[in-house]
Order: sequence, then C-alpha cells, then structure tokens
Amino acid sequence: MPAANERALEKAKSLPADSIIFDLEDAVAPDAKDSARVAACTATASGDYGRRELTIRCNGLDTPWGAADLKAIAHSTAAAVVVPKVSSVAYLDHVSALLDDGGAPDTMTVWAMIETPTAILDVRAIASYPRVSVLVMGTNDLAREIRAPLAPGRRALLPHLATALLAAREAGKVILDGVFNDVKDPDGFREECLQGVEFGFDGKTLIHPGQVEIANLAWAPSPADVD
Repeated sequence: MPAANERALEKAKSLPADSIIFDLEDAVAPDAKDSARVAACTATASGDYGRRELTIRCNGLDTPWGAADLKAIAHSTAAAVVVPKVSSVAYLDHVSALLDDGGAPDTMTVWAMIETPTAILDVRAIASYPRVSVLVMGTNDLAREIRAPLAPGRRALLPHLATALLAAREAGKVILDGVFNDVKDPDGFREECLQGVEFGFDGKTLIHPGQVEIANLAWAPSPADVD
C-alpha cells in the first residue's frame, strides 16, 4: 500500500491479508517521500491493523532517501523492512548496519527483493543471510532486466523463479511470488496464483485489494489438506 495515500492506509485496516507492505519506493512520488516515511512509521505503531504482519518497503541505498528510510524504520514497530534490488551479501551488510545504528531490535528482519540477474546468481547467499526472513520476487524489474516480456504463463521467468525458490527452501526461508499487474483481469490473476501454488511459493505479493480474496483461496488448504 502506498504510504503517501491516506485512503490506502485506511483501507488496509480491513483487508483479509496476512501482511501489509507500506511502500515508500515505487508507489510514492519524490516530493512525498518524507511525509510517506512518517505516515508508514505511524501506521505500524497505531495498533489499528490487527494481527496483520506490518512491514515497510524502503527506497534503495543508491537513492537520496534510502538511508533516512532505514533510520526511521529502525525506530518503528515494523516487523521487517522490505529492501528492493538486493543483489549481494555486502548490500545486506550495509542495510543491517544502518538498522543496527538506528537502534533496530534484533527481531526486525529483512524481506529481500530478488529482482535482478545478479540477485538470481547470488540468491543462495542472500537467502541464507541471517537477518533475511523472506524472499520477495520482483518479477516486473526482473523481466525488464533480462529484456523479456511479461507474457501470460511467464515462461521467460520460470527458471529464475525456480532457482530462487530452491534457495529459499534450502535456507528454510519464506518466499513470496511477484505481483500481477492487470488488476482488471481476475482470471489471469487466478491462473498465476495457481501457478505460484504449484511452484511451491508460500504466498503472493498483491497490488490491489481486489486480488486478496483470489490469492487467499488459491493458497488456502483444502479440506483434504486439513484432514
């Protein structure tokens, strides 16, 4: 949910989602970055989101806002920081050092976004990093980086999704499938959710409230699973 959008923050309180990512990166314009940062940290401390796991996505450390984001998040009550374009253990060391310098508790983990060729090639090391609790597939940026279209079925991405999933399983970490962009295509979204379930992903990142119910149904255990 874009942290600069007050209506979105309010809507998030009622969504049947397991986790909320308050976004400071792609969904926030440059002139709203500072106010979004304050709003996200305020939201995590509000107590208004029930049992949902609350996280904040920072801007990259190569931007004017990344370091300030991590300093603020370190002081927040967020469960984790979602870090875009993680490509190496050295980058994670930098992130972790900034969190520690900001006074973050040891329980604050990193959700590492895997969205570049370098990240795929180093994903075992990223997945096994102690502070990383979740891998998040950044399928839009990954497709752009490898110069492949995001076509139905995601054939160009399947080897890279499988590689990341194997790394997550080896490390015993959670891994979330990437977003589906066309919010007006519920059938296409449902098919991609089922593909994610078949791949073995633990869940899916979403960009619209209308996608929550479909994703919940796809990943919910069947009566046979419960038995």
